[in-house]
Amino acid sequence: MSDLTRGELAKQSGVNRETIRYYERNGLLPTPDRTEANYCLFAPKTVQRVRFIKRAQAVGFSLTEIKVLLDLKFSKEATCGSVRNVVRGKIAEIDEKIAALTAMRDVLVTLNEDCPGGEHPISECPILESFSEAQDMERAFAALEQE
Repeated sequence: MSDLTRGELAKQSGVNRETIRYYERNGLLPTPDRTEANYCLFAPKTVQRVRFIKRAQAVGFSLTEIKVLLDLKFSKEATCGSVRNVVRGKIAEIDEKIAALTAMRDVLVTLNEDCPGGEHPISECPILESFSEAQDMERAFAALEQE
């Protein structure tokens, strides 16, 4: 199989050319060879690398974290334990985000339940009032943290 131009690589990888350029700039792809006409040529195996990057992004890894994973993948000294530690860190980060989102949701559910809705004047809206009063929001978050 012959080398691929940036456009061919993009097409076979299911991304656009700018994505390939972005990955190049961020050090996720090896520096391509160049033709005499200065076209970039990528090895066919680069398609798998781009797909790896996209799959890792799909489960929440940042480009910096993906670079770490790629470095581990191509390191002779790396072990599965090294990769597992990176994944554990990502799981912990996701768990923190879920907890924060759950806390935000709980506050909003409480505010929504406290709001009479209907034709009450906006000046009586407890939701807007709570956003105006920082102390009320702080108490609500503190109460959630104690649960």
